[in-house]
Amino acid sequence: MRHTLQLDTPVGTMTVTASEHAVTDVRFGAEVPLGAMSCREQEAPEVLRRAAAELREYFDRKRHRFTVPLAPRGSEFQQKVWNAMLCIEYGQTRTYKQIAQEIGHRRSFRAVGMASNRNPIAIFIPCHRVIGCDGKLTGYAAGIGIKERLLDLEKGRQE
Repeated sequence: MRHTLQLDTPVGTMTVTASEHAVTDVRFGAEVPLGAMSCREQEAPEVLRRAAAELREYFDRKRHRFTVPLAPRGSEFQQKVWNAMLCIEYGQTRTYKQIAQEIGHRRSFRAVGMASNRNPIAIFIPCHRVIGCDGKLTGYAAGIGIKERLLDLEKGRQE
């Protein structure tokens, strides 16, 4: 059974979904994933309450690393990309090309972009920290505006 919790954040409503043991989805918006049951925070499994608390701390600039267990579903290639993204430090960025090189697929930067777009656990797996080779912000499933706000928050530029 997966449970879902909705949170109000500085970038809008976010929906966090978890099994009893790990976060499986974090989405922008209020859409509840198929097969998940909405719940109140007080009734949510411990992992879901921890995820909500860590997200609040992140938006308050009090958390730079997440500790809640994650269980994203994806292909072997996507898992490699997402694991590489987990290594990008708070306030830092990498390019799609750098991620491709890090995972041993140096010419697959477009595929890295697609894996980034399919990241099921936004913010916890920090795909917002991946930018174009020219330093410009490119693609983000929730929109470039939110990507920019998250990067600004991490660089201390957001109020």
